[in-house]
Amino acid sequence: MTRDAGRGDGAPARAVVMGYHAMGCLGFDALRRHGFDVAAVFTHRDNPAEEIWWPSLRERAEAAGVAVHVADDPADPAVSARIAEAHPDFLFSFYYRALIPAGVRALAPRGALNLHGSLLPRYRGRAPVNWVLVNGETETGVTLHHMVDRADAGDIVDQERVAVGSDDTAYTLYGRLERAAARLLDRALPLLREGRAAARPQDLARGSCFGARRPEDGRIDWALPARRLYDLVRAVTHPYPGAFTDLRGRRLLVWWAQPLDVRSGAPPGTVLGADGTGIRAATGDGVLRLITVQREGCPEQPASAFAAAEDLAPGTRLGAGEARP
Repeated sequence: MTRDAGRGDGAPARAVVMGYHAMGCLGFDALRRHGFDVAAVFTHRDNPAEEIWWPSLRERAEAAGVAVHVADDPADPAVSARIAEAHPDFLFSFYYRALIPAGVRALAPRGALNLHGSLLPRYRGRAPVNWVLVNGETETGVTLHHMVDRADAGDIVDQERVAVGSDDTAYTLYGRLERAAARLLDRALPLLREGRAAARPQDLARGSCFGARRPEDGRIDWALPARRLYDLVRAVTHPYPGAFTDLRGRRLLVWWAQPLDVRSGAPPGTVLGADGTGIRAATGDGVLRLITVQREGCPEQPASAFAAAEDLAPGTRLGAGEARP
């Protein structure tokens, strides 16, 4: 399908951006680079509970002289009123954190589009970068699609694939997704502006959907295979809240680890030993070497130094049901 070519009066296509995070800045820059008139930006307040490692879309837009509105609830009538006043041709969602209702989408006659951080229809929903790592995927990407009532379910305009490296973290993978998104938008935006962008429907039956992740989802289940636990560690390591276990009644964060393809025969979560390379712990299949750890409320440190300071003897148990020999 192809959307209406629109204004026809020679004026630049007008766009409203609803966005946040680094992708919000990237999308805003791409629109301006491709001749769109960005009439207004709607963004979120920063959450003080999060580690804010991304650039500010609010600051980026204000520096460019674009009106900025902080709007966490897109269903607020004031949001619709301000968007209507901007008379946009297009509405773009670049990592905006709320589902945009139909009444708001309808204010953009040439299309309301969303940039999503996966290869739809797979990994619809929240935190796709973290989820693809938790699940050990070897490929992901970014998708530009039309928005509908259901999250991440509308017709696809374009996609860009990204390989997932075995040592990728959510941070490094996100950086490559940013570069992929820039390539995608450089292809798609001129076609959208000229009314020549085709779109294809998604086959949702072949897809998947995941919910938001919470810090508590980083708890290590030692019964899982070592490779699965490594995937969890790299999915939530810095700048995310981190994977963690319990040791002697206190939380122990695991910021980096390595799966070892060896068998121990010990119960999952049992410390097998520690040396200059880290702490070796039994899992449901294989051994996980803890490399960088942090006792709750203490500085981060090499696991080998932590083991020496804590007198972490072989047989010590990590996690639920822990016991000291």
